[in-house]
Amino acid sequence: MIIPLKLSRSYLHNTRLFMDLTSGLFEKSTIIFGCGNILWGDDGFGPAVIEHLHRHYQLPEDVLALDVGTSIRDLLFDLILSEKKPRQLIIVDAVSYPDRRPGEVFEIPVEGIPEKKVSDFSLHQFPTVNMLAELKETSDLQVKIIVAQTAALPEEVRPGLSDAVQQAVPLACELIMAAINEWRGR
Repeated sequence: MIIPLKLSRSYLHNTRLFMDLTSGLFEKSTIIFGCGNILWGDDGFGPAVIEHLHRHYQLPEDVLALDVGTSIRDLLFDLILSEKKPRQLIIVDAVSYPDRRPGEVFEIPVEGIPEKKVSDFSLHQFPTVNMLAELKETSDLQVKIIVAQTAALPEEVRPGLSDAVQQAVPLACELIMAAINEWRGR
């Protein structure tokens, strides 16, 4: 669990949601996981997107947006074992690609998750990639991964996003809402 620097209303809301996970996490039709560590600069993109969604959007009743911090592997493992699964899973995270501009928001396939980031706590670890691939292969779950290019990750603890990545947060929210609306239209 991430230790917050301040207890914001959004953090308390997410904490209450997190406490309820064992009693129905996968009952929702769409789940949005914001991944990342808010203490490591731009790696906190996923949690920032979830906070922005809660503050600026009215999510449908059957959609859950959750700041999962660095816990995505545990939740994906639970999802694999669960008999009940959502129809859609949206994962939001930060990445570092050599050919992208800082703050650029784009979608990547499960197979496109960079393997070189094996030392961080986020989406990029190899077991997570395997679990996402298994979920796609063994169920009807639709997986969408929305990422933002980092400007730089700090060498030591430094909370807060770079300006470029902070400006990417609303765009990621727009992409998420478009995906939810597209899925609802099917």
